[in-house]
Amino acid sequence: MGSRPSKAETFVTDASETLNFPALLAPTELRKPRRLPKPTSDQRFAPPLFKVICLMHNQAQLDQIAKGPGFIAALDQSGGSTPKALKLYGIEEDAYGSEAEMFDLIHEMRSRIASAPEFNGDKVIGAILFEMTMDREINGKPSGLYLWEDSKVVPFLKVDKGLADEVNGAKLMKPIDGLDDLLKRAVEAQIFGTKMRSVIEAANPTGIAANVAQQFEIGRQILSHGLVPILEPEININMENKADAEAMLTDEIGKHLDALEPGQDIMLKLTLPEAANQYKQLVEHDRVVRVVALSGGYNRDEANARLAKNTGVIASFSRALTEGLSAKQDDAAFRAQLASTIDSIYQASIAG
Repeated sequence: MGSRPSKAETFVTDASETLNFPALLAPTELRKPRRLPKPTSDQRFAPPLFKVICLMHNQAQLDQIAKGPGFIAALDQSGGSTPKALKLYGIEEDAYGSEAEMFDLIHEMRSRIASAPEFNGDKVIGAILFEMTMDREINGKPSGLYLWEDSKVVPFLKVDKGLADEVNGAKLMKPIDGLDDLLKRAVEAQIFGTKMRSVIEAANPTGIAANVAQQFEIGRQILSHGLVPILEPEININMENKADAEAMLTDEIGKHLDALEPGQDIMLKLTLPEAANQYKQLVEHDRVVRVVALSGGYNRDEANARLAKNTGVIASFSRALTEGLSAKQDDAAFRAQLASTIDSIYQASIAG
């Protein structure tokens, strides 16, 4: 694999002025990560009030995501999947009476995971957040800032708004209204990258091509904000001809990767494949920072076993991460279970 081109760092010195410097050529003082002053509640989502905002691919974060041993935790359950996630955590639907209470409870679960001492950058190199999680705090700090400063976990943001109806065996993403504004807020919240999910339900080349084209089109929009997009064209693990769909998907992604310009580097989140090392050409592509795998409905043991067979692919599990955790556990039991889970996913991620 060839040497990876330097990443661009973007520095905004005024609401209307943007300057780009190659990371390895910028003056040393500009390349140093700068912590933004914590905004007041009025300032937090008001870009014009920030006169100096540094939007950069923090080199330490980039190195950790590109080369660090470990995995990316998925803490981005949406409104539709939250009731199921809470139930698996031991909280039934009759425990909350409104959507607001439901989101409060899921944030408590995520905060409990993220603030545990075992959840740190030694084994968890990144975490994907739901928008409401980004907008809230963990232990008195904005969530993205807490993850990096306190735990050395690189923060990502889920940006998609759910799935459209199936066409040609694929469920594309619904339109993401207000995406540019959301990406601006993500940058202000010191988020490193994004994630967006669409689904492939059949080995249909037309549907797969449309799915991948949409992912890359929106990925370019995300790149324009200085964020690293994780593209997630998930393959349904229960579909017929799953291996055929994975081969089609690999080829289609490869075409789009070849069309990217130097510096337009992305990540991929893919379903654990039937054939070991199915995604090898994607892992080795110069435009790919990292390939991560979703558990996709496999239980943790099977997901780990499949992952360990794929060199260069690391985990980005959601349900498999929270499996075995319960609101009813005391702190000692909760931390012990979390530590065991993190270690098992970590071992599978470095096995290849």
